[in-house]
Amino acid sequence: MTSVGIRPRPAATEPPARRPARSAWHAVANGVVLAWLALTAVAALVQPGLPAPRWLLIHLFLLGAVTNAIVTWTEHFATALLRIPPPPRRWPLARLAVLNAGIAAVLGGVAGGYALLASGGAATVVAVVAAHATVLAVRGRGALGGRFAHVVGWYVWSGVALVAGGTLGGLLASGRAPSGWHAPVRAAHEHVNILGWVGLAVLGTLFTLWPTVLRTRMVDGTGRIARWSLRAAVPGLAVAVGGLLADLRWLAAAGLLLYAAAAALALVPFVRTLLRRRPHTPASWMLAAGTAWFAVTLAADAARQSLDGLLPLVLVGFVGQTLLGALTFLLPVVLGGGPAALKANAAVLERLWLPRVAAVNAAVPLLVLPVPGWLTRAAWIAAIAALGSFVVLAAATVVRTRRPSPVVAGITAGVLLTALAAGVAAGSAARSGSSVAASGTRTVDVALVDMRIRPGTIEAAPGTRLVLRVTNEDAMPHDLRLATGQATPMLDQGETATLTVPPLEESIDGWCTVPGHRAAGMTMRINMTEGPAPEHAQHGTHQGTGPLDLAAPMSPEWRPYDAALEPAPGGKDHRVEIRATDRELEVAPGVRQQMWTFNGTVPGPVLRGKVGDVFTVTFVNDAAMGHGIDFHAGSLAPDRPMRTIQPGERLTYRFKAEHAGAWLYHCSTMPMLQHMGNGMYGAVIIDPPDLPRADREYVLVHGELYLGRPGSAEQAAKMRDGRPDAWAFNGTAAGYDHAPLTARAGDRVRVWVVGAGPASGTAFHIVGAQFDTVYKEGAYLLREGDDGGAQILDLAPGQGGFVEAVVPEAGHYPFVDHDMRHGEAGAHGILKVTG
Repeated sequence: MTSVGIRPRPAATEPPARRPARSAWHAVANGVVLAWLALTAVAALVQPGLPAPRWLLIHLFLLGAVTNAIVTWTEHFATALLRIPPPPRRWPLARLAVLNAGIAAVLGGVAGGYALLASGGAATVVAVVAAHATVLAVRGRGALGGRFAHVVGWYVWSGVALVAGGTLGGLLASGRAPSGWHAPVRAAHEHVNILGWVGLAVLGTLFTLWPTVLRTRMVDGTGRIARWSLRAAVPGLAVAVGGLLADLRWLAAAGLLLYAAAAALALVPFVRTLLRRRPHTPASWMLAAGTAWFAVTLAADAARQSLDGLLPLVLVGFVGQTLLGALTFLLPVVLGGGPAALKANAAVLERLWLPRVAAVNAAVPLLVLPVPGWLTRAAWIAAIAALGSFVVLAAATVVRTRRPSPVVAGITAGVLLTALAAGVAAGSAARSGSSVAASGTRTVDVALVDMRIRPGTIEAAPGTRLVLRVTNEDAMPHDLRLATGQATPMLDQGETATLTVPPLEESIDGWCTVPGHRAAGMTMRINMTEGPAPEHAQHGTHQGTGPLDLAAPMSPEWRPYDAALEPAPGGKDHRVEIRATDRELEVAPGVRQQMWTFNGTVPGPVLRGKVGDVFTVTFVNDAAMGHGIDFHAGSLAPDRPMRTIQPGERLTYRFKAEHAGAWLYHCSTMPMLQHMGNGMYGAVIIDPPDLPRADREYVLVHGELYLGRPGSAEQAAKMRDGRPDAWAFNGTAAGYDHAPLTARAGDRVRVWVVGAGPASGTAFHIVGAQFDTVYKEGAYLLREGDDGGAQILDLAPGQGGFVEAVVPEAGHYPFVDHDMRHGEAGAHGILKVTG
């Protein structure tokens, strides 16, 4: 039996007067969907170089087009399948107007940096969808139900997901979320909206829509499967979102696996129907392809616990094709007009469908795989052209069938023109000039870093033409928009753009347009002065030390790596577990970076023992790519224990500590330069025989810091060229300036140092102290009681040793890499000595 009500009912069961009203309403509602799709295409085309989706493009599509489509069609399906009267016409019309006003407020508020408007718009969208879900639940409870009653449950929980996701989005847009919350809240927001609001609605609809599109009967047991799969999908999504918010990857992975299993169960009727009857229409092919890409998305997301890099697959492959496939089938049906009109409308929508579907599905892999830039741009052009052509065909179908009333048309046009204005303003970077006049100009370097724009104030005389050279030095994307309309594109870490400001006639404000960033203080001001600009502003130099503001405070959530070294444990056998994980860490004051880690820290855990001890290491790969491990402290053939293992695999690495020393361990997977440069290293301390006791023992692993997306071409180029953004002890540039190591006056302090590199060594020095003991690479160079002293422990990459000093009096003793390029760029800290 096909799903009831998706095709027009016989005239005898529905009064003729209702059909024109219903088809007119669907013409209006789907016209709004098509308008948002058109705005999405415009936003994609005006972005320079057709880059990967940014905030505006994603929300024009998902918040504008998809949200309107879900609200409209879930009500239609629930009404038809449950055989209940449609709601009064005032409710859908009011809902349409208020919903789109809220959407426009979100887009306009974020694009203009008005946090109150954006968060108010988010609250409006949440309220409308909450009311919509409540109405569905109440009306569904009063219906007769039957074999289609399960559909309402999927739609209601889909609405609950949007309420949660919209609330998280409103929190981000308000600017009230602490900076440390941004990444987990954004990840949770993405997952609950895409897998919940969109995913649950799609899965619930496919139970009845899929057999209807294939013109076959619904398979037996579909209702039972629908109920059981929903009972697993909702808790799975809730656990995943909770894990993402708490930054517990294992919990997020468990939730995503449960959701994926529930989705697989829900798709059993889909597959059984597919085996009974193969796709044979444009709508069926698009729905089949969209569902396949949804399955790929779930598998990849469950393995990575992140949708980063998967958005093109989600937006184009899954959501875009599913939406267009459903509209291809449903629009001719609901617009009515009899068999002849249905056939004519379907023929319009299906024009050139085969090359359009082929283009989209050929483009999707190219949008997520590491292919040359020109091929990615070509894939975007093909995908946008193929999907955009549907908008033209569908609009022609709607217009030729029904014309909405002037009141409805006015409301719709007003909402969409507001959104279009916001979109054009936010996309104006594609048209902003970047040329610099030959004379009468001043160039200022502007840094976007640590949720600040630096310099925050630029002073210039009237008539000055400013050229702002804007560089994002932060780990998260930022842009700069001026009140005069000039704006950069959204910049990833390390990217630079140039803005040319017209001759200065008044003071100008600037801000970052990322949701919440303006409210959090990411603003600047160009002040017009009566005289020449101050000398210090002529070149826009950075504040602080080097390109990062190392004097800025660390985030409240930051915790330093514990450098205190515990004595070697007793016994000869040591069993440890080390897990490779991807984790976002604060690597410099206010700068967060995705790192590849051992046990979630940089460096990884310190292993300590004595000569003759045996270490059994269970190495587990919980990361998103292959990793290995290499312990310099062991001597054995590398073929098996140092091999690369894939995500989810484990191996046992056993070695005997034959020699004393401060040893490095690191990832053994090629290219090791990138794996080590992204944090995959640690230290093994094997005590020399008869090592005397020290009052304080610390371990410092010296390494380089490369900002940017791990594995990106830009980051890899910096590594090959030996151009770190900073140097660090124990993974955080200047970290021990903010959390000093401690000792008491008269203490003997032993500091173990390992040089991780991967490209540069260190010259370790403690200002105000002299070393009376130096141990390097397995041998004492100086012992307590010798006549001489030492000032530096010099280590090449991969070497290690320790130094000892007695701190004579209370005070602050800086320790540094005495290669001042390194020391001034993060490789420094404080030893705080109390009386």
